[in-house]
Amino acid sequence: MADETPPQGTNGSDQDAPRVQVVGQYIKDLSFENPGVISGQQARPQIELNVDLQVRQLEQEHYEVELKLRVNAKADEKALFLLELVYGGLFQLHNIPEEVRQQVLLIEAPHILFPFARRIVADVVRDGGMPPLMIEPIDFAALYRAKLAQMQGQQPVAQA
Repeated sequence: MADETPPQGTNGSDQDAPRVQVVGQYIKDLSFENPGVISGQQARPQIELNVDLQVRQLEQEHYEVELKLRVNAKADEKALFLLELVYGGLFQLHNIPEEVRQQVLLIEAPHILFPFARRIVADVVRDGGMPPLMIEPIDFAALYRAKLAQMQGQQPVAQA
């Protein structure tokens, strides 16, 4: 087996390579309100999904990323359920350039967290007596670009 690659860390240059490491992930907050179970309704429920991201630096290389999901389901203007989930992840960024750090934290980190949060939503909704809700994949890059455009539009104009 001569073509095996040596393990990482045996070469000094590997230590300086940029890397993102997931240190941990966890449910930070979870709420599910179910005012009534579906009783033979034929109409598809109207699902409203809100997504928000929060990032905060904990230490020099450690960041907490919070993926906040709020799902509101109604049928014929009657509330079926309301689910709020804050799913957190602790990430260590090593040798990530400053100019791309925000993109890593607001695009790549939530992309890593999303499948786990999606599974929690599906399980909680199912356990609440509803058909499981499988959230479509979220384009975090598009959310990032929209947030940047919104922030640039809100910049105060310098007065002469």
